[in-house]
Amino acid sequence: MSEFENKNAEGRTNDGAFANLQREGRRRPALERAVKEFAENPPSAETQAGKIARIKRELESVPTLPGVYLWKDASGAVIYVGKAKQLRARMRQYVNFQDERAKIPLLVDQIASFDYIVVENEHESLVLEKNLINQHAPFFNADFKDDKSYPFIAVMKGCAFPAIKYTREKHKPDTRYFGPYTDSRAARDLVDIARKVVPLCAASCADWRQLNRRLEKDPLALLARDARPCFDAHVGLGPGACCGRITPEAYAANVKRIERFLSGQHREFVEELRADMEAAAAELDFERAGRIKARIDTIQSLTDRQHAVSAHNLDADVIGLFREETIAGVHVFMVREGRIMNSNEFVLNRGKDIPDEDLLHMFLLRYYDATTSIPHEVIVDALPDDVEAMAAWLTEKLGSAHGAKVRFTAPQKGEKAELVSLAQNNAKHTLMRYKVRTNYEDKRINDALLQLESALALDNPPLRIECFDISTIHGSYTVASMVVFTNGKPDKNQYRRFKIKTPLDEANDFLSMQEVMERRYAPERMADERFGSKPDLVILDGGKPQLTAALAMFDRMGVDDIAVCGLAKRDEELFVPWQDTGPVVLPSGSSSLYLVKQVRDEAHRFAITFHRELRGKGMTASILDDVVGMGPVRKKALMKHFKSFRNLKAASLEDIVAARVVPREVAEELYRVLRQYEKENGARAAAREACSAARAQKEES
Repeated sequence: MSEFENKNAEGRTNDGAFANLQREGRRRPALERAVKEFAENPPSAETQAGKIARIKRELESVPTLPGVYLWKDASGAVIYVGKAKQLRARMRQYVNFQDERAKIPLLVDQIASFDYIVVENEHESLVLEKNLINQHAPFFNADFKDDKSYPFIAVMKGCAFPAIKYTREKHKPDTRYFGPYTDSRAARDLVDIARKVVPLCAASCADWRQLNRRLEKDPLALLARDARPCFDAHVGLGPGACCGRITPEAYAANVKRIERFLSGQHREFVEELRADMEAAAAELDFERAGRIKARIDTIQSLTDRQHAVSAHNLDADVIGLFREETIAGVHVFMVREGRIMNSNEFVLNRGKDIPDEDLLHMFLLRYYDATTSIPHEVIVDALPDDVEAMAAWLTEKLGSAHGAKVRFTAPQKGEKAELVSLAQNNAKHTLMRYKVRTNYEDKRINDALLQLESALALDNPPLRIECFDISTIHGSYTVASMVVFTNGKPDKNQYRRFKIKTPLDEANDFLSMQEVMERRYAPERMADERFGSKPDLVILDGGKPQLTAALAMFDRMGVDDIAVCGLAKRDEELFVPWQDTGPVVLPSGSSSLYLVKQVRDEAHRFAITFHRELRGKGMTASILDDVVGMGPVRKKALMKHFKSFRNLKAASLEDIVAARVVPREVAEELYRVLRQYEKENGARAAAREACSAARAQKEES
């Protein structure tokens, strides 16, 4: 596969947050300058409005036909390529901000002009889009993350005796390529196996290169070759083209066989070899029959090592995706004749900042543009929007002499769905291996801390982050959690839990947060080594109300040297004390946003766990206290026997009596109280459902 440029994810930006986002990866100078200028000197609203109005006017002349559009920046460089069934309608979605993808605001900020190309149908637009992406390498189109080429197996067909080789070269017109392979050792092994099955010259053979040079000078030199065979011909890997053992016609037949073998058609190949072996045995040529038998054994040993996935002759590529905030992994299983013949893995430089269908679309374009191994079926988790155009393009590339077509399927259950799940699981491991191999987590954490320093105007990177969350149910069992991230990673030894002591008749996160701030940042706690050092940043889950509560308490306590912000759950916005014009919006898909979400989710999980623990204990205690004759000793023995309150609720009267913890009359009273509790709990649940249904009906009306 051709070498692709390494790029980072983009997203929405906020004034000071953009500079650190662009530190990693190579950029085209023109776009890099434009992005830097935008971050340092954002255009005024009037300037932006004028530019968008001009583009809208120009879009009036764009036809409502299928085609490909190219957005360009101020220097004239192409920054995005897309296709559309109706060009004008699709392009208007960008400037009207009707496209919900997170990268669109920044993309529109960079747009200065556009071009478009009209085609006959959507299939043509798909092919043209692919070609233009290859030509321009637009900044905002998803691309492969790994900055490397991928290995192929190549059959060099531009000579009388085509040779086979392992290569990473860019594709040449007179060579047929099989792959790509992401496991270079497997690709090299497959070359050796293929040559054992069908003898073929290797491109690395000096005698083969000498023969080609001789034939280039004099095509009739074929009749006057030396009789000395090369080493490969001696050991059975080469057919002996260098010493006249094989004619060009017979050699061409070998080339066709090896192409079928590399395409995965092993079963047909074994049948042909078995027929040749029987013919050789009938002619009493047992030496040739033995060589053919060895080749059959080689193919069968290769097949035995494959994982059987289907009782049918499934010919498909199974594609699985696994996405994180900033990157995505893709794993492709090549299934031929019902068996996984090869698997390839890729890392893409786009995470959750673009929709699944966009990521899948871009991957399909790049992957099937580079490979010549086209299956009859592509199995994915969800069908792409342009599935018909994509299928038509791949059918054309397949070029089946029997009129076979390529189809896309998105199975919901059964064998194929299990294959997709397996591919997705492998894609997850692809990302894990990539992150370990490249120290990706350390780089991402470093970038995230630098981005937060810039976006929140901190004095230093927030090496110690404390995050608080409140959990309650109508003011009962109200708790707070404090999680600590040191150097961007969870520091669980520093986690703390708080029971809210302030009397509450109903849920009041404002008062609860003030109590937690007072208890955590009181002078005696700040001096307590068990609570660690002073934080570089405090994040309050809940947004502006929680920030207001904390700041009011800090003013009362005289605390003015701790950076604090409130995180809104809806849009992941950060409210800070020094900015009244609105919240700070971290770039979608950025390392900083990924870290903030991770911290927030951990605080929420820790708070919910503690709240449920207290609520469970409280409900158990209150219910058992209502049972006449149930004292502390009997309660403890009862819970020890049944292990949990859930098991006790599910127990029958005979089970409680059989436990021999309480007398029968107490057991009967306990059983009656438990049934009454279940009845009341069911009534409350029904009332809540009725209330929710009434509220939903009111909203609809």
